[in-house]
Amino acid sequence: MTHDGHTTQGLVIQRTNFVCTTLFIVTALYAAIVFDTIAQWVGAVTAMTLFAIGVATFLWGFWNAVQRSRHEDIAVSEVYFLLRDAAPRGVRRSMNAMLLAQIITAFGTTFARTSGPDGRPGSSLAVGILVPVLGIGLNGLWSSRYGKFPRRALNE
Repeated sequence: MTHDGHTTQGLVIQRTNFVCTTLFIVTALYAAIVFDTIAQWVGAVTAMTLFAIGVATFLWGFWNAVQRSRHEDIAVSEVYFLLRDAAPRGVRRSMNAMLLAQIITAFGTTFARTSGPDGRPGSSLAVGILVPVLGIGLNGLWSSRYGKFPRRALNE
């Protein structure tokens, strides 16, 4: 653990979250601002890829958490939102900040362009709403691997 509350454990997961979130913000803004066919494809493909990664990491983290729950008391809020003492303050702050950035970007770009270039309702930017699954999944993966949870009381 470092002096600022960040831990070197799970640093790859934290950096992956930062890189993927940055990629989403850039491509979603590009798609929303330029809003031509290529930009929309870039935004949509990026969002769907990040969603798929999020689903995979969510399931991986869930599997790990279930295994740990046999011996530790684990709450869903601790796993996916890093609440209480599951993660050091710095890790919780940075990981949840990335999740919040994903949510703000997803809703902001979706509602910025509620209709397509042809004027019909619906826009490819709406698939960005799925991206916060990435943040939730990476939070779950981090906490299920490196989180601190109390030992389960044995009922004998």
